[in-house]
Amino acid sequence: MYEVPGTDIGLTQGDIFLECPIVDWVQSTSDAWEPQQYTQNVIVLTQACDLANQKAGRVQVAIVHSAMQLIAANVVKAAAVRDQIRTHRVFGLYLLPEFENYLPESIVDLRDIHTVPRVLLEQFVGKGKRLIRLQTPYREHLAQHFAVTFSRIALPEPYESKP
Repeated sequence: MYEVPGTDIGLTQGDIFLECPIVDWVQSTSDAWEPQQYTQNVIVLTQACDLANQKAGRVQVAIVHSAMQLIAANVVKAAAVRDQIRTHRVFGLYLLPEFENYLPESIVDLRDIHTVPRVLLEQFVGKGKRLIRLQTPYREHLAQHFAVTFSRIALPEPYESKP
């Protein structure tokens, strides 16, 4: 499911990076917003073909959280991780199984998307800050869940049915 690519292997979809700098916006007063920078573990969501063909100067990434930290913070329940998130029945969350000595059981939040410069991630690859890579077909499975998260069509009301 995972591989550990060397620093000579290029950037692609499914690459997981440690402590990637993220810029977000926080509200400082009722009508003012300020940028805030912090670091997070992330996974690359930009299509592999766009990265391989140099068509993306900026790369979409999603935040990767430790499942145990989310459980400890009461963001999710252990039973939900075990029963619903693991089986991909929770909108916007994707479970990454543990990879011994590299990645604890983790949850990708597909609703927490950020864009970072491609050059930054390529520098991280060269410096060995890429942790691991999600292999095919698992990275395509993640991409499908990302697409479903943002391509839902809401209906104004549920269909009527006859008992």
